[in-house]
Amino acid sequence: ERKEPRRQVPPTTAIESNNTNRGSSVLRSKSQERHRPSEPIGAYKMSNPTERITLPSGASYPAYLEPLTEQEQALLDTYAAIKGYEKEAARLKAEEAKRRLEEADERYRSKVREREGTTGDGDEEAVEDEELVSQEDNGSDQEDEETKQKRIQRQREISQLRRDVAAARTAKEDQETKNKVKREKEEALRKELLGEQSPAVETKKRPRDDGESEDDESEEGFEESTFTGPSIKKKRVNNSGWDDFKPQPSLIANIGGDSTPPHDFSKKMGMSKSSLDGTILFPRDGIQPWTPPAKPYDFMDGHLELQLDDFDPAQLGEYGTGNNTLAVKFHAPDDSSRFSVNIASSNDGYNNILFHFNPRHFQKGGQLVINDRKESMWGNDISVPLSTLPLMFGKTSCTLVIQINEDGFDVFVEGKHCARLEHRTDLASLWSGNKKGPLFLQFPSADDYGNPENWRVYRVWWGRKASMAGSLDGVAGVNIYSAIHPKKLFVKGLPKLHTDPEVDLRRAELERAFRKYGGPSGAVTVIVPKDSTFAFVECDSEQLADLAVVEMADRYRVNKARRTKHEALMEERAAKEAAEKGTEKESADWD
Repeated sequence: ERKEPRRQVPPTTAIESNNTNRGSSVLRSKSQERHRPSEPIGAYKMSNPTERITLPSGASYPAYLEPLTEQEQALLDTYAAIKGYEKEAARLKAEEAKRRLEEADERYRSKVREREGTTGDGDEEAVEDEELVSQEDNGSDQEDEETKQKRIQRQREISQLRRDVAAARTAKEDQETKNKVKREKEEALRKELLGEQSPAVETKKRPRDDGESEDDESEEGFEESTFTGPSIKKKRVNNSGWDDFKPQPSLIANIGGDSTPPHDFSKKMGMSKSSLDGTILFPRDGIQPWTPPAKPYDFMDGHLELQLDDFDPAQLGEYGTGNNTLAVKFHAPDDSSRFSVNIASSNDGYNNILFHFNPRHFQKGGQLVINDRKESMWGNDISVPLSTLPLMFGKTSCTLVIQINEDGFDVFVEGKHCARLEHRTDLASLWSGNKKGPLFLQFPSADDYGNPENWRVYRVWWGRKASMAGSLDGVAGVNIYSAIHPKKLFVKGLPKLHTDPEVDLRRAELERAFRKYGGPSGAVTVIVPKDSTFAFVECDSEQLADLAVVEMADRYRVNKARRTKHEALMEERAAKEAAEKGTEKESADWD
């Protein structure tokens, strides 16, 4: 007997099949030997490696495996038998489900016929259904006595259910009728208690023409119309105080009564006209409301500046007599992004600003920013969410009141105390040789970056008013220590950082840039907050910090940082401890 030649199998072919009944498996791989019928070695050739042979059972195999071995053929036959059993099982399952559905449908139809067959209330449709059911019953030889009894029982249940439904519907209608009668009685009692006249008490007759008598009216058979409810009297408008040659006020003007016009202050404030308490600064001589230009060249292009006279810092106390209150009536459209108000000690081109009021409509959900400016450098701002303040954007008009007192600038919007900017500059030292002088009210046309401001100023009042501040609890900016830090610098306008490696690079960059201001060691302390556009640099001494502000101005936007309240308290505690020990403590030694 001769051995069958060995045939090479393509390397991508590997067939693994299990035969559970025989307990054997056949595994092919590129390293397995196959026994085929006698043929010369090397006679097998793959004409098409992708060609497959599909059997009636659904199984398929590559054509190059022909001819199959006995084990492979037995495996395919077993697979075909299993497929046949699965198809037969699915068919039997479907037939059983269909039979159950038919039985359930027949039971349901029997119940319906039982319900509709014995109504006993003369319903024509029920009678027809009963006749149809009777015909079906007569034609069905397979129905037994038990099914008939069940049908009769269901018909009785359905009849009782219908009677219950009819009784419930009748009870509901009776209840609605009772409720209607009850409401009518309550309405009649209400009219009686209010003293309203009944329909038969007061009548309204048709007005008679000239020369027509009551007898003529009765002869015509005109029926008198009646009405109910309290009588309405028309209010007579008194125009006796008006000149006949001047336009008369409209009915809408009379309805408005004492309402405040959009361009004027409320009469309760006592600022509608010039008096001993104050003066209307704007408008004057028929000037229309001020609006900044749509495309200003810079913040001073088309700006409005007013002089606030008779300001004496020594008269800001409770019993002072100097001017201390500024009021602005304005309108900011709903699409306006920002506007601002400045109070300065001189008109030096907005380089030094004592008080800056700047609502920003769309920044961080809406914020009110209050700040000051020294030598073209902005200080630490106070931010208040607009959601906590009265509405300023989109209203017909709004009133802003700024009161200057011994502690700072108090801000009121529509009478609410919104914020306070404590004095960051000694007001008594503003005017050399004089203890008092004028202030300047500034309405810029744009911000520092040239973005135009969109709003309208109707009226400006400047004078003396009693303090409007009540409780200071929750007022933004109260008790904030605003002293300048002697050695710490505030660097702003930097690109925002989001990762720790970027923060480390920024810290190294600022340490190299400011190392000449770190004293003999050349070491400066740099703080770079994450997700921010600013940083803090602490120099070795106050003199080096002042030098850095001047020399690094062309490279960074830098100015002196301010102490926080915590830093101020720490400094006071350090100074107190030094005094107890009998030594002098420098103001910045604790930092």
